[in-house]
Amino acid sequence: MHIDFFILSEWNHQYCLCLPRGLISLNTSVSYLIEPLPASADPQRHAVFRAESLHLPRGSCLHHHGNNEHEDELNDFIHGMMSPRSTRVSSGRTNSNILLDRLCKLCTKCENFYYKALSIRVALIGLEVWTSQDMISVSDNPHGTLAAFLSWRRRQLHALPNDNAQLITGRPFQGTTIGLAPLKAMCSDYQSGGVNTDHSESAVGVAATMAHEMGHNFGMSHDSAGCCQARAEDGGCIMAAATGHPFPRVFNACNMKELKSYLSSGGGKCLFNLPNTRAMYGGQRCGNGYLEDGEECDCGEEEECTSPCCNANNCTLKAGAECAHGVCCQNCKLKSPGVLCRAPSGPCDLPEYCDGKAESCPANFYLVDGTSCAGGQAYCYTGMCLTLEQQCRSLWGRDGRPAPDLCFKKVNEAGDMYGNCGKDLQGKYRSCKERDAKCGKIQCSASASKPIENNAVRIETTVSVGSRKVQCLGTHVYKLGQGDEEPQSDTLDPGLVMTGTKCGEDLVRESTCRNASFLRADECNTKCHGHGLCNNNHNCHCDSGWAPPRCDQKGSGGSLDSGPVISHSQTHFYATFSLVPFKITLFPDFCLFLFPKAVSFQSCLFSLWLFLWFWLLLDFGAATNTNCAHSNHLLHHRCQSKSL
Repeated sequence: MHIDFFILSEWNHQYCLCLPRGLISLNTSVSYLIEPLPASADPQRHAVFRAESLHLPRGSCLHHHGNNEHEDELNDFIHGMMSPRSTRVSSGRTNSNILLDRLCKLCTKCENFYYKALSIRVALIGLEVWTSQDMISVSDNPHGTLAAFLSWRRRQLHALPNDNAQLITGRPFQGTTIGLAPLKAMCSDYQSGGVNTDHSESAVGVAATMAHEMGHNFGMSHDSAGCCQARAEDGGCIMAAATGHPFPRVFNACNMKELKSYLSSGGGKCLFNLPNTRAMYGGQRCGNGYLEDGEECDCGEEEECTSPCCNANNCTLKAGAECAHGVCCQNCKLKSPGVLCRAPSGPCDLPEYCDGKAESCPANFYLVDGTSCAGGQAYCYTGMCLTLEQQCRSLWGRDGRPAPDLCFKKVNEAGDMYGNCGKDLQGKYRSCKERDAKCGKIQCSASASKPIENNAVRIETTVSVGSRKVQCLGTHVYKLGQGDEEPQSDTLDPGLVMTGTKCGEDLVRESTCRNASFLRADECNTKCHGHGLCNNNHNCHCDSGWAPPRCDQKGSGGSLDSGPVISHSQTHFYATFSLVPFKITLFPDFCLFLFPKAVSFQSCLFSLWLFLWFWLLLDFGAATNTNCAHSNHLLHHRCQSKSL
C-alpha cells in the first residue's frame, strides 16, 4: 500500500539544516545526533552531540480515541503515506532550499524510522512552502488551524491530488500540544491530514510527531495501559499521548490491531493504489523500491533486495523473468488475466482482477459515495458502510446499539462537552440543531459498565419516552495524566458520529446533516441499466452476466477499471479446448484401438471428433452450473440456480 502524501509548511524562522544527518543510540539512555556543520564549506564536516543537549520540550497530541481491531497485500501495496504533488516556493527567501531539504528529510525519517516496520512506504510527491504569506489562518489554536488546513486541502485536491497532507508550522500551539489530526480519516477528501509544530531542532523529533498524527489518520488511538512494552528510557511508543526525549521509536501490537481493523472495515482504500512515480519528489532513482520509467523492476538497494527475479544493480529483470513484484506476479511470471488479485473487504468494496499484462493489481475501487448499503440503513462512504450500530459496538462492546432518537436530541442540544456537534473555529462547543441531532455525540444503549476506551468515562443521561424512562449512554475522554476535566478535541472524539453516517435520509458531514444528493450516486447508478452500480471512478461495475461499460450487453461482469473478468465457464472451456491439438495428435496411434469396427481411418477420426465435442459440451455445462456460486460481482444482486 502507499499513500500519496502532501507536505505543506508555514515558517517564520530560519534553519541551517541540510546534508546527511542521523541518530545513533548506544544504550537505553544515551543517544547521539549527527548533523552537518552550518555554513561549512566542507560538506564532510559534521558535528556529533548528545541528543539531551537539544531543547526538546515534552509535547502532547491534542487527540483522544478508543482502542479498536489485508493480509499479505498490506505488505505489498502500502507504499507511501505522504503525497504532495507540486512544489511552489517563493524565490524571495534565501532559505527556501534549506526548508525544502528539511521537509524532505522529515518524510524520509517518517518512513525509515517508523512506518517501514509496518511495511508502509511513504511516497513524497510534493512540497509547498509558504514564505510570503499564509494561505490559511494559522494560529496557536490547533483546532482552528486544523479545520482551516483541511478545508484548504479539499479545495486544492483537483490541482494537487493527494491521499494525505500534513501541515508543519513554526508557530507553537497552545499549551503542550504539538500536533492534531482526525481519527480514521486516511484517504478522505475532507479529513485526511494533520497539523504539526516544528518543535525540535532535530528532524527526528518532528518526524516522530508527524508519524504519530498520521497514525491517527490510520485509525490508531493513543496507547492505553499495557499496550506499550517499550521502556520510557528507550523512547517508548509512537502512539503515546505525550512524548519527549528519547524520541519514541516503535508501533506496538495494539496499534497494529487498530490498523488492521481500520483496513478490514474498508478504510484506507487509496493505500492500495500505486503512486504516480513521475510526480514523486526528488526524481527517479534505481533502488528506491518504486517501478519508474525505464525500469523493468526495482527491488530496493542491493543489500536489501530479496527478489529472485530482479537485478538490483541496474533494475532489470533476470533472464526468463516476466515480472518481479506485485500480486499478479508469481514465480517471476505474470498471472493469467481474470485471476482475482484483491477481494472485496466489505459490502462497499469491489473486487479487482489481474489483466495478464501488469504485475500489480489494478487500483482499488469501491462503490461511489452515497450508494445504499446495510439494507438501506446506511450509505457507502469512502469504501465503508458506516452505521450507528457499528459505532456503538466499537464503543461499548457486542451488545452496543443506538439509543432512541430522543436521546440524541436531548443530549446534543446542550452544546457542552458531553453533548454537542463538535467545536467551532474558536474551539467552543456547538449545540446541535434538531435536524443535526444525529450528527453529534453518539448515544447508545449497552450493558457494559464503561466504554472500551480506557481513558473514556460513561456519561449517562435519562430521558422520558412516553411513560417510560430511557437510559442514554455517551462517552467522554479526558487528557491522560491530568487531574482536571479538560477534554480532548471533540472534533476528533470517537464519541462523535462518524462522517458519512446516515442521518434520516441524509448524510453526516462536518457534524451537520446534509442532503446525500450532492454525492450524485443515484444519478450515476442509473446509467448502469439496473445490472450494476457505479464505482468511485463513476464507471459502472456490472453484475455477473453483464458487460461494461454500461451493463446493457451480455458479458462476464466487472468494470473498465477492475481488470478483465473471465468466468469459470470460459476458463474451463479454454483450458479444455487448449488440449484438443495435443489429443488429436494421439489419434492415429490408438484410434483403431478405440473403434476397432471402424470401416476406415477417416470414419474412426469422425467418431473421435463426435466423442470429443460431446465431452466438451458436458464439461462446459458442468462449469456453467457452478459458475453461479462464484459470482464475481459481490453486491446486492444474487445469482440463482434451479435444481431439477
